[in-house]
Amino acid sequence: MAGSVCAARVRAVGSWFNAVLGGQDYQRYVDHLHRNHPGCEIPSEREYWRRRHADADTNPQNRCC
Repeated sequence: MAGSVCAARVRAVGSWFNAVLGGQDYQRYVDHLHRNHPGCEIPSEREYWRRRHADADTNPQNRCC
């Protein structure tokens, strides 16, 4: 019983870190494209992150530094 509770807490912490670091952002973007832009080409995950970081560098809006 204690082992399963500990494992559940570890998974919860891992899930939280994944959410904070943007681990599901690409999949949410792909889902958005499928729903709202069905004919649009889906970029690779690598291209998605490249564009996202380039956009953040070009337009620093919500950053501390």
